[in-house]
This record gives sequence, structure tokens and C-alpha cells, in this order.
Amino acid sequence: MLLRKLTGLWGQGVQRWIKTQNKRNTKLATLLLAKPPTSRAPRPRRTRAVNVSSALSPSIPSTRRSHQQAGSVQGPGQWLKFSHPLSVLESGRPGATMNYWLYLPETPHVARLPLVVMLHGCAQTARQFAQSTRMNQVADKKGFAVLYPEQAASSNAGRCWRWYKKEVREGDAEVKSVVAIIQKVAEQYAMDRSRIYVAGISAGAAMAQIIAMNHPHLIAAVGMHSGAVFGAADTPMEGYSVMQNGAADSLRQTIRQAAARQVYLPAMPAFLIHGQEDSIVRPVNLAQLAEQFRELHHLAGYPRENMLVKISEKLASQRSGRPCKIYEYYCGKKKLLQICEVGELGHAWSGGDDAVNFSDSLGPDASRMMWDFFSRHQRALSAQETDATGPVRFNGTGGD
Repeated sequence: MLLRKLTGLWGQGVQRWIKTQNKRNTKLATLLLAKPPTSRAPRPRRTRAVNVSSALSPSIPSTRRSHQQAGSVQGPGQWLKFSHPLSVLESGRPGATMNYWLYLPETPHVARLPLVVMLHGCAQTARQFAQSTRMNQVADKKGFAVLYPEQAASSNAGRCWRWYKKEVREGDAEVKSVVAIIQKVAEQYAMDRSRIYVAGISAGAAMAQIIAMNHPHLIAAVGMHSGAVFGAADTPMEGYSVMQNGAADSLRQTIRQAAARQVYLPAMPAFLIHGQEDSIVRPVNLAQLAEQFRELHHLAGYPRENMLVKISEKLASQRSGRPCKIYEYYCGKKKLLQICEVGELGHAWSGGDDAVNFSDSLGPDASRMMWDFFSRHQRALSAQETDATGPVRFNGTGGD
């Protein structure tokens, strides 16, 4: 009798868990499929004290900070807000803007800072993503700047990056806006152009890969947390299907098509991390993304037979948090691909701030691991870029 009662209670608990997961998945799907608000005349815009003028001198950054309390968002450095104007084609209505935030560490470790671009997921803001990932704290310790573009609600009501649209995948729409923001910040603050990286979670991870694929001479490495496989969707419904089922039929073809748009294709080092209990973007996407990046590196001139893999496992502990399995792919001494499978993790930033949605405070620390990977890689600068920024130390494209 007792066993039957306990079994019944367990079954009820499982059913409640399934219902909760289904509700969460439905919410994400609704956000992904959300249509932008209907076009309307722009309202008169008022100047806000928190905005920082685009004419700000890079040699004397603004000391004004947002009056909103940021908790772990704002460390000892500067937390600056800007706006970038969007075209009607990008936003669907006149007068729209894309907001973005820049975090500058208090004590730069080098004359020209590296830049990490962080792209939030659906139902997140840039500020929430900064708090979730704690990347600003890593920036304070390691000495780099962090840029947080925010998808405009006029483009997608759920603030989802529209990675599933063909024009976005091919580098148009909000890709152009984010790249323009990166270039503007890099110039305004004299960033190290050989060390610009892009990362994101979920829709932001997919967007990060799209930016890296379309601008391999701008981005030195990419980081994807809980991201969907590249190039297998053209509509929101197809995007949701990819999130749930992957897309094994077109893995290499889509990468080849994207690579063919480049006159010269450099390697694109990638760090991939995914929870093995993710029911929003299922883990099949991780395996397929890994295959796509191996194909990309092969197209960039690295023979598959020369690519060695090192596999290690870390058990759950008080320090490391959840168990994880790590795959590291090398060509010679160059680590071109690192994959981290995190056991018992759902659709959440590993090692993040539990106070924010889609964050899990248990490790491994995805932000620290991403920077450790990024810090190994620089990209070659053109002669024009070298003349504009002065000489830089460079160890080779994708090098250690």
C-alpha cells in the first residue's frame, strides 16, 4: 500500500514537471513566432540623461552611469548606454532604434582592449543578459570590454533575434545593425580589432554564428550557448522545428553555401556549450553544430585527418558544479573547436545568476570558459586596419 502511494505521488510529480516544461516551451515558441508591432508614426523623442552621445570622445569616456540599480551588471567599471538608428527595412517602421550597452573595465590591462559582443536570448534584455552571464565581472579580472546589443521590439515583439530568416542568415536586416555597432564602438574606443569576439545564448547564439559566418574578417572567434544548428530554417515555424529536432539533411550544404560567399575564408574558432537536459533547443543541435564547424575548418584548409580530438570529463563537485564532458579539436597546436556537454542542465546559462531567467548558478562557468577560449585567438589585420590602429602583436589567425 505504501509503495503504491509513493509511486502515485512520484507519477503526479513527473506529470507536473512535464506540464511546466511544456508551458515553458510554448512560451518560447510564442516569442519566436511573435510578429513585430504594426507600423505607426514615430512619437516625439525626448532626450534622457542616461543616453550617451555618439560623439563621445574615445579618449575621455563618459563617467555618467545608469541610475538603475544593476547589481552584478555594473561592476567598478563604466556601464554606458547608446542608441543606433534603424532603417525601415530593418525594423518595419520609421524612427526605430537599437539600444546597446558597453561595459569598460575600471583598470584596462592593455592599451587597446579586446571586445566581447554578447547577444541575449528571447524574452531577455541586454541588461538582464549582462546580469545573467556575469561577463562584466570576468572583464574586470581579465581586462576586456563587453558590448551588449539589444534586439528592438519593433523587429520582434519577444526581442528574439530573427536567425531563422533567410535575409538575416545572409547578413542583412539586424546583422547589419549589430556589425555597424561593433565597428562604431571599436573605432570610438580604439579597441583591439584583431581580438573581437561574439557570443550568445539560444537565439543570440544563432545570431552570433550568423555574424561570424558573414564577417569572418571581423570576428576572431565565436561562442554559442544552447544554440540551434545553422541555416536549416527560413520561417519561424521551421526555426522552432530545428530547435526541437535539428536538421541532419542539410548540415554541410548550408555551411558550404555560406563559405562560398567569402572571397577568402579564414578559420572560425568556436566554443560550444549546451545542457543535456535542454528541452527548448535540444542537444541534437550541439552535435550538428560541431559537425558544421568541423566542415567549416576543413573548407578553410585544415584537413580532417589532421584534426585531433582530446576528450576529458569532469565530475560534479562543489567547485565545478554540474558534470561536464569536454571535446577539444586541434590542428597542430591550434585549438579550433571546443565543445562542452553539461549534464543535468536545461536551457540556461551555465554558472549564471539565478535571479535572472534562463540562468543556472551551478557551474561550469560558461563566461569564464568562453573567455579562456577566446583569449587564445586573434585574427589577421588588413594593412588599412593596421595603419589606422597602429602596430599590434599577432600570433596568426586562429592561433594560440
